[in-house]
Amino acid sequence: VALGSVIGTLRDTVDELRATGLKIGVLGLTSFRPFPLAAVRAVLQGAKRVVVLEKSFSVGLGGVVSTDVRLALSGLHLHGYTVVAGLGGRAITRASLARTLREAVADKLPPLTFMDLDWGIVNRQLERERAMRRSGPVAENLLRDIGTVASKVA
Repeated sequence: VALGSVIGTLRDTVDELRATGLKIGVLGLTSFRPFPLAAVRAVLQGAKRVVVLEKSFSVGLGGVVSTDVRLALSGLHLHGYTVVAGLGGRAITRASLARTLREAVADKLPPLTFMDLDWGIVNRQLERERAMRRSGPVAENLLRDIGTVASKVA
């Protein structure tokens, strides 16, 4: 399940996976508010698992699309996955989508996944925050870690 500009890439990826024999489909949402609860439930109620592709994430709440999809599927017993992708303007590639969807079909995907997130960078920042006991210049630190800020550490 996805919303917005990623649907085309997702459909291409799913077409490639279906050509290999994988039983998989795409539900592209064209309306978000009001959320089409009944329509989503009708389409997905026969699914074994549902992967919601999110392009935004709210700490403490989760993904906005995932929240509404979970509400639409309330009471149904199926595996649900939220995949947050494209953070920081990263491209969402067919290769990453295919890998992630294969993991979901095999039930090897965690319920919440941050696709292509470099956990090394995240953990370095978290360690800096623990050592400093405050957050500090997070954006500058992250950009320095990936080599796009040419500043010296003070």
